[in-house]
Order: sequence, then structure tokens, then C-alpha cells
Amino acid sequence: MTRLHHRFDGPRDAPVLVLGPSVGTTTELWEPQLAGLTATWRVLRYDLPGHGGSDIVHGTVGDIAGAVAGLLDTLGLDTVAYGGVSLGGAIGTTLAIEHPSRITSLILCCTSARFGAPSGWHERAATVRAGGLEPLADMLVGRWFTPGHADVRAARAMLAKVDAEGYAACCEALAAFDVRDRLGEVRAPTLVIAGAEDIATPLEHAETLAQGIRGAELVVVPGAAHLANLERPGPVTHAMLRHLERTP
Repeated sequence: MTRLHHRFDGPRDAPVLVLGPSVGTTTELWEPQLAGLTATWRVLRYDLPGHGGSDIVHGTVGDIAGAVAGLLDTLGLDTVAYGGVSLGGAIGTTLAIEHPSRITSLILCCTSARFGAPSGWHERAATVRAGGLEPLADMLVGRWFTPGHADVRAARAMLAKVDAEGYAACCEALAAFDVRDRLGEVRAPTLVIAGAEDIATPLEHAETLAQGIRGAELVVVPGAAHLANLERPGPVTHAMLRHLERTP
């Protein structure tokens, strides 16, 4: 069984909200939201395969989602709310499709039903395998935040905790991901959050999700790029809490 590093925060008797991070980041990505969310939720954060302390997975996003479902089984969690950024969001969409009875509410932040041409992801995987992540650090951080965003230390610190092979394997999973024709299968009440200046998953990607998932709400966060929850934590936390309060 794939071991996913994870941690809980919040009241033990509260309903559980699972939070998945973006490729290249760790559980720390969600720290700006913790104070607001843990007032009413028990938050379960996990590291992606090959990130933080998690095992590497060579496979599809569906395989990673299966590992998350396995974690929920191990923890005795039958139903949860779920929120995820980028790859973490794709995992949430997959869980909502493949395990619809387990996801009570879904938050998709700066993510997509298809992350562009597969060739770009395969090229990035090859580059990382050849030279590690450090040569790509400036490029990645530049895509995560808007120009001029001052404090990128936390983002760089997370990237330093990522295994190069684990990152490459996640890139290959993203290359093969495409659920555009299955969005109608999502039954969980869904909030889609987009960074207005996100070049990694542009606004049209969020619009595809919001239009394809029945009843989904779209919130666009101004002044935010790909890691909108880190760059503009206030508006993102507010939107998440408002959505969670309106769903069972």
C-alpha cells in the first residue's frame, strides 16, 4: 500500500476536510487556511507521492486518487469534504467521479480537467530526472505567483522537500490526465476557484470545470496566480468557508 505522509489539525469530533497540494509543494501549502478552517473542520492534509514524506507512485492521477482513498480507509473515514490545488484538485475531481458517495463537498482551486499538451509534461519530467529541481526553481516560482510578489521563501522551502523522481512521476500523471468528458459525473456540490493571473491553469480551464460540473460555482480571485490560496489567502479562505457552510 502506498504510504502518504499526512497530518490532522482541528477538533477531533468535527467533520473531516481533506486538502491536497499542488505538484512541487507540500502540506504546508494550506497553512494560511488552517486558522479559518479548523474552527469548524478537522483538516486532513497529505503530501503528494514523492513529496514531503510520501512514497513515489508511478502511475496515473487515478492511481494517486486510489492511494488517497486507501488513506481514508486506513483512517476509517467513509465520507469527507475535499479541497485541492492543481494536481491536488485533479485528485479531488477523480475521487468525486470514481467514489461519488465518499465526497460530500468539492473545492477545486487553480486546477483543470486537462493540463495542456502531454509533451510539455514529459519534457519537464525528463529535465528534472536529468538535473533535479533546482534548475527549474525560478521558473516554477515565477508561475506560482504574480510578478512582483515579494515573499517566495515558503514556496522555495516546500520545493526543496520534493524528490526529483517523485516530481517527474507526478508530471507524467498530469500528462495523461483528461476528464473533460466525465465532469458531468461529479455529483458533489462544487466550488471552482481561479487565480485571475494564473498562467499554469488559466481562467478558461476553471470555466471548463464550472460549466461541466452541474451547479458548480466559479470564484475568480484578483491579483493571484497559480498558488492563489498562498498569494491571496483571505479571499480564498472566505470562499472556501462560504461554500462549506452551504453544503451538508
